[in-house]
Amino acid sequence: MKIRLLAVILFAAAATIACSAEEGRNGGTLRDGQRDAHLLKATFAGGCYWCMDAAFDGLNGPAEVISGYAEGEAGGKSTGRVEAVQILYDPAVISYSELLDYYWKQFDPTDAGGSFYDRGTKYMSHIFYHDAAQKVLAEKSKHRWEKARIFGKPIATKIAAFGSFTPVDDSEQHFYKKDPSRYYSYRKASGRDEYIRGVWGDIGIKKYPRPPLAELRKRLTPLQFSVTQEDGTERPFANEYNGNHRAGIYVDIVSGEPLFSSTDKFESGTGWPSFTKPIDPRFIVRRTDRSIGMTRVEVRSRYGNSHLGHVFNDGPAPTGLRYCINSASLRFIAKDDLTKEGYGDFRWIFK
Repeated sequence: MKIRLLAVILFAAAATIACSAEEGRNGGTLRDGQRDAHLLKATFAGGCYWCMDAAFDGLNGPAEVISGYAEGEAGGKSTGRVEAVQILYDPAVISYSELLDYYWKQFDPTDAGGSFYDRGTKYMSHIFYHDAAQKVLAEKSKHRWEKARIFGKPIATKIAAFGSFTPVDDSEQHFYKKDPSRYYSYRKASGRDEYIRGVWGDIGIKKYPRPPLAELRKRLTPLQFSVTQEDGTERPFANEYNGNHRAGIYVDIVSGEPLFSSTDKFESGTGWPSFTKPIDPRFIVRRTDRSIGMTRVEVRSRYGNSHLGHVFNDGPAPTGLRYCINSASLRFIAKDDLTKEGYGDFRWIFK
């Protein structure tokens, strides 16, 4: 009897510290909880700042996105003023590496003369690094996509030392909200969305719908339902994917949206599957969780709204984050089965 009681106590303690005990939804969005945190800056140029602003402002994680003009230095020469966005972010919530992954999916990085039908030097794409660490990550990120050849042409995006950033007038900030008709007409006519879909595929909600709750009760196991729908947790070590070392991706058991990759999986010693970052931060929602007397960052899927686990800032490079995820919220798809299972657009992960 004493041994059983001790086991229960140890399990509860491990779940609280290492992953997710009982998750609460009382914390609101991460944007609310980040204001007093130590925020870093990331500065990216990818053509029209209206479009880059809308992209990053719609991403869950960054605390603030500001449109403006950036200038830097590359190869001993000034970049000149280019349209850009400056992102304020908490590295304990979303990493610079994740922001880079998202950045490359927002424009055509092979265009050396501007961006879509906006021509000229002020629309050229740049990554402006703020310190040596950002420079290294930016260069590695660029090299990765050059090696994968996903864009079909050489990458023209410059990596430059940050010099200055000048915000534009308030009337231009978050323009997609202030004049949506004009913004979306411009965006559609520019060809940006068509290009993005052509390279990265369609990741819209229609492709990854959330089934009705009644259907989920029938389809999911009791443990899967408890974890994804009732914010429960599974036992450490005694779960399906903690020790899985096969190459492939992990998708939401509810909606099927792609969440994590074996290329970002690592052994954390906590007893739950752990990842340094998601496949695409657009599929992840982070929420402040103030349950059980502590503040944590809960992780949920965007379309399925499934509870996945928590993210902690004690992970390895390149992000320094540990996404501690319940196996019960995931389905594994082997690399060789991606096309057969409808995930052929994600074969680039293994190039």
